[in-house]
Amino acid sequence: MSEQLALKVTASLDDLVVIAAAVNAMGQREKWSSGLVFNVNLVLEELVINVHHHGHDDGVHEIEIKLDSEPERLKIEVIDDGRPFDPLRDAALPDINRSLEDRAVGGLGLYLVRSVMDEMQYMREQGKNRVILVARRDR
Repeated sequence: MSEQLALKVTASLDDLVVIAAAVNAMGQREKWSSGLVFNVNLVLEELVINVHHHGHDDGVHEIEIKLDSEPERLKIEVIDDGRPFDPLRDAALPDINRSLEDRAVGGLGLYLVRSVMDEMQYMREQGKNRVILVARRDR
């Protein structure tokens, strides 16, 4: 099977429900594993929350989400017009070996995104952040 999905949502927490419903429906149609559905929802939630909290100082902004489900892999694209942020270079890796008491709050979200995806790329094009993620379907 092969299906594509394109969503335009606002960079708000309210649209997380819309995103999850679309991912769950696509995952069911494409016969994704429950683990893949969970990981896609986790990744999209983390990226949307980051844009919501850190991407803008004012107004309502859109996030474009594209999913391309192929037999062997799933490609995810997240595009936003927030301030430039490269999650591969600008986000420090957390020291997961330290105790919870000794760690700073935050920083685990992008670590989880990197951990559950097989590939991650970032580019800044035409004033927009573009994150491309790939997950193998057999995961």
